[in-house]
This record gives sequence, structure tokens and C-alpha cells, in this order.
Amino acid sequence: MKHALIIGGSRGLGLGLVREHLVRGWHVTATARTPSADLDTLCREMDGRLTLATLDITSRVQLAALAARLRGQTFDLLFLNPGIMAGRGAAPGDVPDSDIQTLFLTNAISPIRVAEALAGHVAPGGLIAFMSSILGSIATNDDGRAELYRASKAALNSLIRSFRARHAADDITVLAMHPGVVRTSMGGPGAPLDIETSARGLADVIAARWGSGGQAFVDYRNEIIPW
Repeated sequence: MKHALIIGGSRGLGLGLVREHLVRGWHVTATARTPSADLDTLCREMDGRLTLATLDITSRVQLAALAARLRGQTFDLLFLNPGIMAGRGAAPGDVPDSDIQTLFLTNAISPIRVAEALAGHVAPGGLIAFMSSILGSIATNDDGRAELYRASKAALNSLIRSFRARHAADDITVLAMHPGVVRTSMGGPGAPLDIETSARGLADVIAARWGSGGQAFVDYRNEIIPW
């Protein structure tokens, strides 16, 4: 039975990914920053196939505690899902410094820190996926909207490439993934995709690219996005 570690699995797309991999017969370890009634309910239903852990990805102390708790465990998939929005529709000069710092720490720096701390738990031939966004593509930025969020995801993408280069000798596949525009708290009620469709597509892409090695920036339909 394959085992996935999903960072940020308490709601939205993260919860969707937890459910999708459970449906596919995986064992899942899911982290949440705060208690999640949805995860608690799933845990009771899954007869031991879902394990819960606490992690605020911006906390080095909690990250160290999680790494210690997972000592000796290996995972076939590490999926890093966290992401927040700040300054939507505002110019960078109009957004408080504290909001900008939190945005970049959460969206760009912390996912890489977590991946670095947990990479040793990924089994040979396994896969590390980061939830990115098509807005992180510099090549396709022709409208400038969501400037700070876009910049944070572009920073994440750059760090993902650096991470893969740093782990060039490791037998892993690394993906930056765009889930589509999804009806979540971030995507809004008018978004074209529901969570189930996006999560199913992301899981299909992971399965299709399993063992391919290297890195790729792809969407939930497995279409390449220019960096």
C-alpha cells in the first residue's frame, strides 16, 4: 500500500487530495495547522488508513517535532499544499509589510523548508509535489493581476528548481502543480472547477508522472506550463 504525506490537508484542495488518495487505496498522513472536524471524521471512517499530525509550516519548532515524530517512516508521495492570498487587487505599495512577509513566508519559503526537512522520508522512486499556480509562470504573465500572490508563486517555482538541483542525485520526481481555478475560499464560488475534479486530476497526473524523474511544471490535466 502506497503512503502519502499531505502537508496542509484540513480543508479545500488539501482535504480533497486526502480523500482522493484514500479512495485510491493509499494510506495517508495529513497535517493541519488547527484541528479539523472533516479530518477527524475521515480518520474515524478509514480504519487506520488516515493518520493526523499538527503542523504550522511557518513554525520551525513544529517542523522539527514532526520530523522527529516521523523518524523511521517513509512515504511514496510528499505533497506540499499550503498557500494563502494577500493584497488581492492591490498594488504592492498599498499592502502592509507584515502581510507581504507572511505571504512569501507561507507560499514560497516554508514549503521548501518543509520539503528539505522531510525529503529524507521520501522513498527512492517517490514523488514530491508542490501546489503552485499558473500565476507563478513568469512567461505567461500578461495581465499583472494578483501581483503579490503571483510573485510568491514565481518565487516558489524558482525555489523548487533550486531544490531539485540540490537533490539532483536523489531518485525522486519533483512537480510544481497548478490545480486549475477551483471553487475554494481562494478561488471563489464562481470558479469553474469543483474540488473533486481538481483533486482527481492532480492525483492522475501524479500517477502518470510516477518514476519519471527530473522536474516539471504541470496543471491538473498534465499539460506543461512554461516556467
